[in-house]
Amino acid sequence: MAATSPSSLAPPAVPMELHAGNRDRLIAALRGHLSASARPPRGLVLLQGGEEQTRYCTDHLELFRQESYFAYLFGVREPGFYGAIDIASGQSILFAPRLPADYAVWMGEIKHLSYFRDTYKVDMVFYVDEITQVVQDRFGDDGKPLLFLLHGKNTDSGNFSKPASFEGMEKFDTDLSTLHPILTECRVIKSDLELAVIQYANDISSEAHIEVMRQARPGMKEYQLESIFLHHAYMYGGCRHCSYTCICATGENSAVLHYGHAAAPNDRTLNDGDMALMDMGAEYHFYGSDITCSYPINGKFSSSQIVIYNAVLKAHNDVISHMRPGVNYMDMHKLAERAILESLKKEQILQGDVDDMMAQRLGAVFMPHGLGHLLGIDTHDPGGYPEGLQRPKEAGLSSLRTTRELKEGMVITVEPGCYFIDTLLTKARNDPISSKFFNWQEIEKYKSFGGVRIESDVYVTAQGCRNLTNCPRETWEIEAVMAGAPWPLRASTSPAAAAAESGV
Repeated sequence: MAATSPSSLAPPAVPMELHAGNRDRLIAALRGHLSASARPPRGLVLLQGGEEQTRYCTDHLELFRQESYFAYLFGVREPGFYGAIDIASGQSILFAPRLPADYAVWMGEIKHLSYFRDTYKVDMVFYVDEITQVVQDRFGDDGKPLLFLLHGKNTDSGNFSKPASFEGMEKFDTDLSTLHPILTECRVIKSDLELAVIQYANDISSEAHIEVMRQARPGMKEYQLESIFLHHAYMYGGCRHCSYTCICATGENSAVLHYGHAAAPNDRTLNDGDMALMDMGAEYHFYGSDITCSYPINGKFSSSQIVIYNAVLKAHNDVISHMRPGVNYMDMHKLAERAILESLKKEQILQGDVDDMMAQRLGAVFMPHGLGHLLGIDTHDPGGYPEGLQRPKEAGLSSLRTTRELKEGMVITVEPGCYFIDTLLTKARNDPISSKFFNWQEIEKYKSFGGVRIESDVYVTAQGCRNLTNCPRETWEIEAVMAGAPWPLRASTSPAAAAAESGV
């Protein structure tokens, strides 16, 4: 990479052993389940990969991104594939689409089957139109082969995964209930190889966030900040995909939790005095990141911005300091709520007993979303609510994407926030019990403030956790970096020294 590059990173090669390891863990889990259920350890796991989609009725092909469960097991970039794993032997098979001859004219070289075998490190490759014959010939010795198909509910979206389907499927027995919960649980715990890719996605995304932070100025458009992030992540990080739609919210827009969609398209002009809430994450080799930075557009925190920012930062840091295996994530959410409420009370924005505020679910007025979610191949990785774990009903808690106990190997986001959302404040004001906790004169001063969110991606270790995200978090660090100081700051750098180094 050129010496003038603003990035210290280079896109790493990802070994296909990552996906082979994922397959091995799945087969071990399936064998254990079948043995415990007094069922024979035989059959084939069969998944259907994603298909290319056109834009409505046109011939414009949207950029393809592989279906996530298929990506997890096989790492295949191309559309139209099927994949199988023999439970007894552990052998893996890919079935590639048979492409027409003119594909070579319009789309490029038609790869030989050996290319896919060597690239994706599987045992065998055949064509999709050979599935029925291959399965019958190779796996039909004990009678009608049993296919374990992927079918189950995603507890974030409420949508169901699509089980594989192909011509001739009626010749096989199928199991629609066993695979999904076991494969989903495999995705919850990350291997070292998976973690390395997630770390890289965090590294390039952290770097891109800092680049946005340095270039942000009053008078710019929100979409220009989005563009800086996307450019840096792709130009220097090789990240063609983002983990989700970028949220580039400034001013009052920063109180819109999922801002940035088509009806609110990051198009406001940045004003002097605005807070920015930048929630953006790059994806690399299917694995994502999810990072939020909040800071003043003009590079200097006002007194009111410091109050809200530090309330959220304390919640963020308190949670990370308490995270370790065995800790319940709903307890971490409540810890974050309590930290924010205590800070707001200290600043006389709220009044009364914090325990009473917690009982009244006042935390949900300022933080209506959950504290975080599992992260991996999907931004909201599945497994948050395995069978038997119920989603809570109370305000705020009902938005939690998981209430599990933390386990070593999980990657989960920590993203507390404090927002001044008119709808929720009005509802609280009209409630005779909740209303008494608010100093409405002070609340009025924050009416157009928007909100603050601080989000890091955290890996749960045997003894605690490790923050994978590397962005300035303290107010003085942010001001120094926005003024031109290098990041990371030197270990010995104090707030005063950082200011001097940046020329402030």
